[in-house]
Amino acid sequence: MANTAKALFRGAATTTTTTTLYTVPASTTTIITNIVVSNTGSSEYTFTLSFDDVAFATTVSVAANSIAIFDIKQALAAAKTIKGGASNTAVTFTFLE
Repeated sequence: MANTAKALFRGAATTTTTTTLYTVPASTTTIITNIVVSNTGSSEYTFTLSFDDVAFATTVSVAANSIAIFDIKQALAAAKTIKGGASNTAVTFTFLE
């Protein structure tokens, strides 16, 4: 059976690094396979991400007009969260399952 990529979240960051970006639905397990962080701004900015309040990336820099791609396999059980934010709203996040 083929797996189809599914975007779990796609949107601009807030400047609060504890913003909940995604919550796993009840009776579900989610496996995060890719994270894309994009900086469309003209300056370097930083971002922070955590899985269920455990740090994944803390104050990581992304150069102006650049992206950072993470190819991972992170399982999250029901009600677990992905939280994060950035130093500027020019940073966007995409999480794929």
